[in-house]
Amino acid sequence: MSSEEFEKLHEMYRSLYEELKLMPDKAQKSHGEERKRLVRTFDERHGEAEEVLQGMEEELRIAPLSYRNSMSTKLRMYRRDLGKLQRDMKNSAPGFGSSYNTVQGNHGIYSSQNQHSTHLQSQRALLLEGTDALNNASQSIERSQRIAAETEQIGTDIIEELGEQREQLDRTRNRLANTGENLSRSRKILRAMSRRLVTNKLLLGIIILMELAILGAVIYLKFFRK
Repeated sequence: MSSEEFEKLHEMYRSLYEELKLMPDKAQKSHGEERKRLVRTFDERHGEAEEVLQGMEEELRIAPLSYRNSMSTKLRMYRRDLGKLQRDMKNSAPGFGSSYNTVQGNHGIYSSQNQHSTHLQSQRALLLEGTDALNNASQSIERSQRIAAETEQIGTDIIEELGEQREQLDRTRNRLANTGENLSRSRKILRAMSRRLVTNKLLLGIIILMELAILGAVIYLKFFRK
């Protein structure tokens, strides 16, 4: 249950209902003053049960949404049972005659008020059910909107992260391009150095050959030519 007050009212109603449900059979078997007394007692207890149900409906209005469906179902069942008992009580004394009419005269206004109140309470219960359905729909819409907002935020974060990753990739690509240019320059420098090295080797070889030729000429002139 949703509250201690609702449980108390529930117990009060069950006690009244247990007393009321025995009266139609007793009225059918009784006669005269005893039947009049049973009719008066039934009307009094029926009115008390109606008041208890009204109190339960007041509790229903302020109950948490998670409890309202079960509470509303119980109230509809109780009103149906109470209406059935009232019909059974009327059917239990079909030939009660003038004495029954007298009792009905004394309590007819109260009974009609109870019937009218029962109808109003039933309409109120249906209205509460509709309100509960609207509240549930509103909560569902709010949850959907919250989920949509969270999804939008996640999407925004992902887009920002992708933007950052793109910037990182652009920087990496630029670094790779710079590295490629540096490698190209390095290859050009290495080729130039290689050409210089070959040129230097050729020059060195020519110089060595020239020195050898000069040395041979000197030796020839000094030792062999006389």
